[in-house]
Amino acid sequence: MKTCSRCILPETFPGIRFDAEGICSHCRKEESSLSARPSRQAEYRDRLDGLIAATRGQAPSYDVIMAYSGGKDSSYTLKLLKERYDLRILAFTFDNHFVSPISVENIKAVVDALGIDHITVRPPWPLVRSLFSLTAKEDIFPLPTLLRASSICTACIGMVKSLALKFALEMSIPLVAFGWSPGQAPIQSAIMKTNPTMTRQNQKALRSALPPELSAAMQPYFIPESHYVSCADRFPQNIHPLAFFDYDEEHIKSELQTLGWKLPSDTDTNSTNCLLNAFANDCHLRRHRFHPYVWEIANMVRQGVMTRAEGMEKIYAPQDDRMVSHARQKLGL
Repeated sequence: MKTCSRCILPETFPGIRFDAEGICSHCRKEESSLSARPSRQAEYRDRLDGLIAATRGQAPSYDVIMAYSGGKDSSYTLKLLKERYDLRILAFTFDNHFVSPISVENIKAVVDALGIDHITVRPPWPLVRSLFSLTAKEDIFPLPTLLRASSICTACIGMVKSLALKFALEMSIPLVAFGWSPGQAPIQSAIMKTNPTMTRQNQKALRSALPPELSAAMQPYFIPESHYVSCADRFPQNIHPLAFFDYDEEHIKSELQTLGWKLPSDTDTNSTNCLLNAFANDCHLRRHRFHPYVWEIANMVRQGVMTRAEGMEKIYAPQDDRMVSHARQKLGL
């Protein structure tokens, strides 16, 4: 299979084109923005410094709620927010019933080492099994969404984002933080105020894509209609700092080891916390013929935070079939 000679996008990626040098159209399109990236990173670091200076200590309880999976990126983001800014942080974990046992221990170690309050939401297994079984079998999300993540992951992250926002509104927390890698979301979205209208539309679209019984069961995880009125003046700012801070995977792992964090041995090459990820990737590959992480990893290769060889290893190296089988059997598929 042909892949871009500069990044790692394959010929099966929708809409891709290659020039005479074998460089893909996405690499060519990004050339000018990549040259401006260092100055934009500095600009966004200054913006975050200003935002935190304006909000720190103003809320009655916490300065920020952090969507915390226990993976390396969210763990490092948590460390960054605590040690650089000394924020009052509430770490929130969504237990999707597929959290790696090593990741569970990592979560405990990191929040204890940093002195951070932590809560977990664990939906009942029948609901989670219904949601993941549905998204394993079919795509219920628009194609643009599926260029960046599998249907299973999109459903899971949708619940995470909804719950984090719900907690922020109900507890008057001004910031919601995520540990997205530099390749997952563009820098222009790295500091962005939540838009109530867009949030309402996105949640309505997700609920309408679900079977009625499942949609009703998931009602507690969505934003209540009343919040769009009663909390209209306190919709938070979303931040994902790794888009504009220095990013090096080996350095991140080394820093986290000082907190007692350990690299899981039971996850695939693109996750350090989830036992469902390998199966989600497999479902996506079979339906779409490209890896759901390839856009993220290609972006990181372009940005120079990962070598092309490292990116090829993450996406195209053989995976352990036992990880796929474990999730499939647990879901009863």
